[in-house]
Amino acid sequence: MCSNGVNTGQFEQMLDQIDDHIKLERRWVHTLGHMAGDAGYATVDAKLHAAQALLDDVRALLDEAKDALEDDATETSGITVNLV
Repeated sequence: MCSNGVNTGQFEQMLDQIDDHIKLERRWVHTLGHMAGDAGYATVDAKLHAAQALLDDVRALLDEAKDALEDDATETSGITVNLV
């Protein structure tokens, strides 16, 4: 669906791609945090787990953006785009 000059389907796919990337990075941070903790690097472990929590927040915000995209597209559905 194209609304206000934005293909919302493609836009949502791009948000999903970003989310997939962040999910992978979160997994790596989680793994490295445990490796650091197992090696006795408590401060590194704590910092990496804090970064993991922030990545969780990023993913939640991306979900909210996807919901907002649907809402905004519905609200602006009266706008049309014409090719020239």
